[in-house]
Amino acid sequence: MAADVLHKMVEMHEQGKPFAVATVIETTGSVSAKTGAKAVVDGSGRVVAGWVGGGCAESTTRSTALDCLESGVARVIEIDMDDEILGVGMPCGGHMRVYVEPNLPRPGLWVMGHGRVAECVALFGDAVGLEVIINDPAADPVDYPEGARVIQDDLDYGQLQPKAQDYVVIATQHKGDHESMQQALRSPARYVALIASRKRAGLVMDYLRDAGFGQADLGRVVTPAGLDLGARTPEEIAQCVVSEIVMRRRGASGAPMCLDPAQSPPKLVGA
Repeated sequence: MAADVLHKMVEMHEQGKPFAVATVIETTGSVSAKTGAKAVVDGSGRVVAGWVGGGCAESTTRSTALDCLESGVARVIEIDMDDEILGVGMPCGGHMRVYVEPNLPRPGLWVMGHGRVAECVALFGDAVGLEVIINDPAADPVDYPEGARVIQDDLDYGQLQPKAQDYVVIATQHKGDHESMQQALRSPARYVALIASRKRAGLVMDYLRDAGFGQADLGRVVTPAGLDLGARTPEEIAQCVVSEIVMRRRGASGAPMCLDPAQSPPKLVGA
């Protein structure tokens, strides 16, 4: 792998920027790039390092890279440069197969609060590939070994700045939940959840309504948070919440994959 391609990949990864890597995996006939050639395509569709061929090959690769970054799914594309009608418009006299792989930054999981539920949300969130950020004055870094960051000096929640792809889980045990919720709703975060009793959740929603948040904002608040798994323990509650995050992230339904009642496990009473 050329040094400039590797350097650019590392640089963009460290900066949390999305990019795609295109690799020529097969060539036949007259083509300019050889097998193994690579190019890095940024989030705007621009080749920022490397090369997989000019003109016809590059334009098709760039377009595919944008599609892959949008879907998060890698693709192998066939570039026919021997047919200007059925191919890409430039009869170069060859054929290429290019593997295009998206590299997306890990979504952030902002956990507001401390205690066993918050600890388990952080633990499970890290396990499913989220970048965990803990924000609570009483949070002890020792309790969050998986936390990418532990913020303890953010009394006004000014450092709560999730991006559009991030998730926010508020588990403050009623301490400042209404205040952190305001900051979360001012952000573009895709998911804002409140772990609280129905009574407390109603009070928070009333507070937000009185603070001027409209129905569209209030509709973003997920409470009660999580999938209905019959959770009782802090660990189970955290599992419900992270399961819902996975469901939303992957665009799934949350329905049982086994739909045959005869195969469903019996319900245990008092377990």
